Amino acid sequence: MIPVFIFLLGAIIGSFLNVCIYRLPKRESIVTTPSHCPHCSEPIHFYDNIPLISYLVLRGKCRHCKEHIPLRYPVVEGLFGLLTLALFFKYGPTLPFLLLLAFTAALIVITFIDLDHQIIPDSISIPGIFAGIGASFFIPLLSWHESIIGIVIGGGFLFLVALGYKWITGREGMGGGDVKLLAMLGAWLGWKAIPFILLSSSLIGVVIGGGIGLLNRTGLRSRIPFGPFLALAALIYVFFGPELIRWYLTFTL
Repeated sequence: MIPVFIFLLGAIIGSFLNVCIYRLPKRESIVTTPSHCPHCSEPIHFYDNIPLISYLVLRGKCRHCKEHIPLRYPVVEGLFGLLTLALFFKYGPTLPFLLLLAFTAALIVITFIDLDHQIIPDSISIPGIFAGIGASFFIPLLSWHESIIGIVIGGGFLFLVALGYKWITGREGMGGGDVKLLAMLGAWLGWKAIPFILLSSSLIGVVIGGGIGLLNRTGLRSRIPFGPFLALAALIYVFFGPELIRWYLTFTL
């Protein structure tokens, strides 16, 4: 029953993350304002706000106005439930599990806000940088000075890339939000994770971006946010990064 409980706990947290994803870009309170339908603004009763189950019972529609509820809501709840379970299996009931759970929650919120609005809220990334430094005292295989170097290398590298791209092309190619996000990733995962995250996110971006470009017939001119690729690469590193790096070094040396 423990895995079921952990999954349900993650789904409940995922329900709150949906609130953050919807309200943060609108600068609405995520605490004081009661849950309400985004279409008719009617309050959502507790029995209509049960993660995953309420969406199925209501068939994806608001009880009052019958407008469709975005599929993103159960997707985020289910996804975060699975990620919570995976983190629990990897780290057990420990402090690193709780810290990395908070880090993962921030990445999920950043990902879906960036997909919807192509922005990365400073209200998450900047406090996340300082939180990462604090977490470095409790996460195994990460020291505070590795965290500091990760901030400098992560944020500094993307900042120089953004400047170079603008100088060469005369237009913006990467926003400041991506720079601050990579600095946050460096704070939480250390400087050793930065090369892996940059390489992996770039490869994922080329594959997905190229696929979208082919579907839209826009080629490489498709404008897609880079933040979700950085977040996905960071999650891969959380679960498999050191093992993948050791495998790569063994394979190439």
